[in-house]
Amino acid sequence: MKINPFRPVENNPYQRQVHKQEGSQSSQKTDKVEISSEAQKMQSTPSIVKEREMRVAALKKQVQHGDYQVDPQEVAKSIAKFFDL
Repeated sequence: MKINPFRPVENNPYQRQVHKQEGSQSSQKTDKVEISSEAQKMQSTPSIVKEREMRVAALKKQVQHGDYQVDPQEVAKSIAKFFDL
């Protein structure tokens, strides 16, 4: 039995696939995002966020000064509403 010496395979089928994939990736289209003018207006005027920040700042100030009062009736209504009681 004769064993031939090891030789690298010159005709590698996988190498062709790699070259095809590299070529196809360069010709792929890129994604494009467009923002409507209405969405741009909404981004430029964050009124809801500003109102929320002002409310939180006012509540923090009340808590720090000890002026914040909790209405137990409203707390009970909120808990009942949360649990659908």
